[in-house]
Amino acid sequence: MATPEETINVCIQMLQHISEDNTIPRNIRRVADETKSLLMNENKSIGLRAAEAISTIDEVSNDPNMPVHARTRIWELVSQLETIPLD
Repeated sequence: MATPEETINVCIQMLQHISEDNTIPRNIRRVADETKSLLMNENKSIGLRAAEAISTIDEVSNDPNMPVHARTRIWELVSQLETIPLD
C-alpha cells in the first residue's frame, strides 16, 4: 500500500494531466490547478490537504460540460485521496 505522500504525488500528477488536457473545459482545468496547489501546500497536514482537495474537486465533478473521460479521472482522483487518513 502506498504511503500518504506517495498518494499525494500520484494525485498531483493526475491533476497535472487534467490541467494540460485541452479537451477539458477551461474552468475545470483551472480547478485542477487550484487543487494541485492545495495538495502541494506543505504548511498543512497531509490529511487536511486531502480533505480540502476532495471538497474542491468534488464541486466541479458535477459540471455538465465535463467530458466523460475527465469525470472518470476526477472520480479516480477522489478515490485515491479518500485513502489518506485525516490526522
